[in-house]
Amino acid sequence: MEALGLPANLGQLLGAYLELLLRWNKAYNLTAVTEPRRMVTHHLLDSLAVLPWIHGSRIADIGSGAGLPGIPLAIARPDLTVVLVDTVGKKVRFQKQAILELGLANASAVHARVENYRPDEPFDTVISRAFAATADFVALAGHLVSAGGRMLAMKGRDPGDELKALPEPWVVVDVHQIRVPGLTAERHLVELRRN
Repeated sequence: MEALGLPANLGQLLGAYLELLLRWNKAYNLTAVTEPRRMVTHHLLDSLAVLPWIHGSRIADIGSGAGLPGIPLAIARPDLTVVLVDTVGKKVRFQKQAILELGLANASAVHARVENYRPDEPFDTVISRAFAATADFVALAGHLVSAGGRMLAMKGRDPGDELKALPEPWVVVDVHQIRVPGLTAERHLVELRRN
């Protein structure tokens, strides 16, 4: 945690989340990564590495799956309001149980198709991790972003040509190369805003 500039005491709550994920994964197949050490790098540290680019205090995690990156972000930053959105019922059930067991008063889970989801308030940051092509992400979830807000698409390799297909009015602010401690694979974060 210290490598990401986070307090060491976050480890206990993050560890409890991984234990819960391992337990539920046996029945619900929430993640292909099941070896605990790899779960730390590929799930927790990968999710937490985007913290410097989180904008504002209201965050929507689109296609959250097993709660990634939303649950680690909610654990690391109790000042954030994090809403996890997914269409798969079993994944949302897991998210709700994790939020309950971990006592995350700043997180909630919504079972909905993102294009049909209409929250009471827009979000400062709308993030996705392995959700869809960037153009599809902004087309489906762009309506959730507040004026001046950001969309963050977590990617492996540099998305390059994929960004040429962005629909108006979305523009790329930057493509950040992310360094995840203990992970040698490429990681990039595409930061987008309305023009």
